[in-house]
Amino acid sequence: MAHDFQNFDNALLKDFGGYLLSIKGLSINTVNSYLYDLLVYFRYLKVRYAMVPDKLPFESITVEDVDTDLLSEITITDLYGFVSYTATHLRNTAFGRTRKISALGAFYDYMCDKRNLLPSNPILELERPRLQKRLPVYLSLEESIQLLKSIEGRNRVRDYAIITLFLNCGLRLSELTNIKMTDIKGDTLKVIGKGNKERTIYLNEASQAALKQYLEIRKQKKVHNVPYLFLSEQNNPISNRAVQHAVKKHIRAAKLDDSKISVHKLRHTAATLMYQYSDTDIRALQQILGHENIATTEIYTHIDDARLRDAVALNPLAHIQPPKTE
Repeated sequence: MAHDFQNFDNALLKDFGGYLLSIKGLSINTVNSYLYDLLVYFRYLKVRYAMVPDKLPFESITVEDVDTDLLSEITITDLYGFVSYTATHLRNTAFGRTRKISALGAFYDYMCDKRNLLPSNPILELERPRLQKRLPVYLSLEESIQLLKSIEGRNRVRDYAIITLFLNCGLRLSELTNIKMTDIKGDTLKVIGKGNKERTIYLNEASQAALKQYLEIRKQKKVHNVPYLFLSEQNNPISNRAVQHAVKKHIRAAKLDDSKISVHKLRHTAATLMYQYSDTDIRALQQILGHENIATTEIYTHIDDARLRDAVALNPLAHIQPPKTE
């Protein structure tokens, strides 16, 4: 089956895409995101080096002729020029620029260290834009219960199980839609996360009850040739888009803001509630969520103002009053 990156009109990008997919084990979506950023970079280089007519639209620039000869000439000045271009012409935020720099870093590491196709790696000298940490958007405990109570319709049992897993297990969208019947063993769920990494999630009482109810409904459909857990109305594996549509519908029904709350925000909600209402260690939370870097998980330690307030209030000196003034 042809992957999107194979449509890129540049041999270096195709080879790099194959490396990311087969050797690094990145998802096809991540690979395509990296290669799109590199496509923008290659187009910029052709503009910078006057290799295209001035009036040619940027999106129409082809990059099949960007090769190691051109890339060998690139300096740190070119890279800073590209970062500036993404900010001024493409209106990329600091996060968008950082993502492009990450793609460049991976590409130049591949070209210099893995393939030895370039004499030096210019990105080693490139400073990254400073990022302000963005606190995750999430539902409160009351809003989460409100969402669960609002689930109605002919797919109520299925959708309730889906949203329960999001809110209790912190699954990514692709992780949920890829669950197979054989991945559930008692109170454990096997999940394949980013980079094809497998992890085990323990199902709590609510998750087990919701799954049991859904499996009874699924059994009545007598679908034996589809290995995936969650099915569409046509008894096919449910798609990411269908799950997103269902979640958005139920968020609206719960009178919540569907412009701010999405499937991924339900994952944030699960992580936040686990951190706020239990003694979950940050390392344990990292494992549950499948974060490769602990820094990604640590963002949840900055959102619990109530816990910080309680910690200060419980200081044994909290009730000592100052002496009265005369």
